[in-house]
Amino acid sequence: MPLRRLLVSIIFTVLSCNSHATVLLHNIAGYHVSDKELLEFTAIAYDEGVVQATDSLTELKKRFPQAKLLDGGGRTLIPGLIDAHGHMLGLGRLQQQLELRDLGLDQTLAAIRARSAELQPGQWLLGRGWNQVVWPGKEFPTRQQLDALEIDNPVWLSRIDGHAGWANSQALELAGITRDTRSPEGGEIILDEQGEPTGVLIDNAMNLMANAIPAPTLADDKASLEAAFRIALSLGLTGVHDAGVARQGLKAYRELAAENRIPLRMYPMVAIESKDIEALLSEGWIGQADERLFVRSIKLSADGALGSRGAALIEPYHDRPDERGLLLHPEKEMLDLLRLATDKAFQVNVHAIGDRANHIVLNHLETLHKSKDQKPFRHRVEHAQVLKPADIPRFPRLDLIASMQPTHATSDMNMAADRVGEQRLEGAYAWRKFLEQGTRIAGGSDFPVEPVNPLYGIHAAVTRQNRANQPNGGWRMKDAMTREEALRAFTLDAAYASHQESVIGNLMPGKYADFVLLDRDIFKVPAEQIWEARVLETWVEGERVYQAQD
Repeated sequence: MPLRRLLVSIIFTVLSCNSHATVLLHNIAGYHVSDKELLEFTAIAYDEGVVQATDSLTELKKRFPQAKLLDGGGRTLIPGLIDAHGHMLGLGRLQQQLELRDLGLDQTLAAIRARSAELQPGQWLLGRGWNQVVWPGKEFPTRQQLDALEIDNPVWLSRIDGHAGWANSQALELAGITRDTRSPEGGEIILDEQGEPTGVLIDNAMNLMANAIPAPTLADDKASLEAAFRIALSLGLTGVHDAGVARQGLKAYRELAAENRIPLRMYPMVAIESKDIEALLSEGWIGQADERLFVRSIKLSADGALGSRGAALIEPYHDRPDERGLLLHPEKEMLDLLRLATDKAFQVNVHAIGDRANHIVLNHLETLHKSKDQKPFRHRVEHAQVLKPADIPRFPRLDLIASMQPTHATSDMNMAADRVGEQRLEGAYAWRKFLEQGTRIAGGSDFPVEPVNPLYGIHAAVTRQNRANQPNGGWRMKDAMTREEALRAFTLDAAYASHQESVIGNLMPGKYADFVLLDRDIFKVPAEQIWEARVLETWVEGERVYQAQD
């Protein structure tokens, strides 16, 4: 047992004999999950930030007669929610950038023009969230559309999935991208019929633009993280797995931890694409499972995304027969990087969206397992989005975790069949198939690709509908989750995926008192209303860290 947990346990044992420090929160509709079932309670006792018991008020008053009573006002209490795949720096930085989510093309161009009026000439205009799939014609945008705005700013706008970007001519010039620039391996500079760059860069080609944009400072990154912390807590997140952090981001985390300025549980994954990855991994893990900052995993991206046709497919795209997507690393290089991480005792979390990428990743993990038992690592496939049905049963052989984002299904349902055809959808967003074979699903959102709110994810998991509750009856409902399974994905199984299930994930005695109070009972309201639930309070280790304002 880690030293801090041992000390807390000793204090807890001593105080349990004289429970003057115990808080008994009652008049609640409480829910959490064990490995086997959904558990309900109407009161919870906690002491020094650690859960002592959940039961009825009558029973807990017998056990803790001197406890301080706290009335929950009839609200619903669930464990603190955990997002197993988000991007905290991306979320924090977006607060200073132009967000384009859900805007049509004309609205997007108008928003860019308006933002330019707030900037100095020559200052970069950065944004994120455009999605050509919801525009008329569904075609990628062009630099000419941005140039026509006649603004004096280099413009760089990331697609909603973060796997493509859109630039104006000024930005392309600053990045040195011309008709003679070759696409890098694992990326594409899209060209028009005349052989000129259109302004859209896919996956690894985006690095050409990133190198031209002034990099954030360490202070910038710390400020971005703190902005993201506040947003996460306001939405009931008490833990986040940050999916890919380079050296400076890790330094920002470490400094914030040393300054006691991390108010929730962060599990950053070391970005394997970092140039100094071997040195980073040689420094070893950071923190322990019971600390606010715990680093013991890496993030590697095998392919791109479905919406930008960068996901690596075995057969061609249904709507683009000459394309099969992109592998972001050659197969041997990918295996070498995974071996390096496991040799350094790091869990590997691999982004794989297309069926080819998933097949290759599973092959590599099986190859590593032949030389060393990989099961204790709890390796994860991030997204596991489109698979050959025959590859899904390979997950339990290595005790792999499927780290999946339910809102991806409800965002992608308007284009998934266009991209892969109906037949390949049998292995896509296939939550029920994973659950029935005993595979744990770690629930997440992939914010800021999707909204941060984890209740949106629980709603999507159960209904397979968007927040307009469309389509009627849900999309491919045979792979939906139950409410209990959805809560488990965003609590206990997400904690398991970060090797933290002994300290968080549910409200069993001895675990930290991380919990959320909601304005409605998500187990009793109609399923289509789950996403409307509002977080009223968020508590971490028995301390209220967020309270909604009326």
